[in-house]
Amino acid sequence: MLNKEKLESFFVELNLSYEEKKKNVWVVFGEDKGLENVVIMLEDPIVIIRVKVMDMPKENQCALYEEILRLNATDMIHGAYALEGSSVILINTLLAATMDIEELQASIDAIGLALAQHYEKLAGFRKKN
Repeated sequence: MLNKEKLESFFVELNLSYEEKKKNVWVVFGEDKGLENVVIMLEDPIVIIRVKVMDMPKENQCALYEEILRLNATDMIHGAYALEGSSVILINTLLAATMDIEELQASIDAIGLALAQHYEKLAGFRKKN
């Protein structure tokens, strides 16, 4: 059974810095993995891993939707792009009862890889200040 202590031991073993923001919600960082502000939530029966990718642009939304749907279909190993409010996020869910450190690592690595590989493809959609 996965609990708070077990999940935190996974963070340590994976060399991730973490901060518990509230009960069963952590923000993790892994500079060597290119991860920043990845939120991990333990909401039995699942573990949710999510990271904000960008704000939704006011223009070219249809093109962005098409691009992230294509990326979901062709490039995502674990998880998917999604919309949350006015943000584009990467999200993955894992079954808490059977999740082990290898599954957590694979999901976190896949998110880091997607962020790096898709940066250029999504950069043109980012809001310009």
